[in-house]
Amino acid sequence: MPAIEVGRICVKVAGREAGRKCVVVDIVDENFVLVTGPKQLTGVKRRRVNIKHIEPLDKLVKIARGASDEDVLKAIQESRLEEFMKEVVKPKFSPIK
Repeated sequence: MPAIEVGRICVKVAGREAGRKCVVVDIVDENFVLVTGPKQLTGVKRRRVNIKHIEPLDKLVKIARGASDEDVLKAIQESRLEEFMKEVVKPKFSPIK
């Protein structure tokens, strides 16, 4: 499983945005990270999430820690991952039992 790091693309597995892809923008502590979709691309708002509620994927975009939504969107476009980010997927596992 890929590590949780800044720029890692993940799928949310819990909450109203479950199944949508997001990008890790900052690491808050060992349990929480700051993610963004950005909202205009994937529908995921910039918010703090528990790492148990995201599933890391093997893709990575090159962004600085704490990057703005515009910088994240630009990095996604440069990596040609816009269509990949828009796809809604069914998460492989659920943290809720």
